[in-house]
Amino acid sequence: MSGERQVSLCPLMSVGSQVEIVCMQENCAWYLKNYKLCAVYMLAYNSMLDVQAKQAAKKAKQQQGQ
Repeated sequence: MSGERQVSLCPLMSVGSQVEIVCMQENCAWYLKNYKLCAVYMLAYNSMLDVQAKQAAKKAKQQQGQ
């Protein structure tokens, strides 16, 4: 399977659809050409990192209070 090319799916157009829509890449306004990624994926990834950092900070603060 490592030799197969993975097809990117559009996270916006695929939501709620029974058929997954293929990413249009450079033909899409949400596609970040420099990163070769969908902006929606970038937003989600950055949000995940932010949540993880906040959770780690809260955990560290709780451990200092003990």
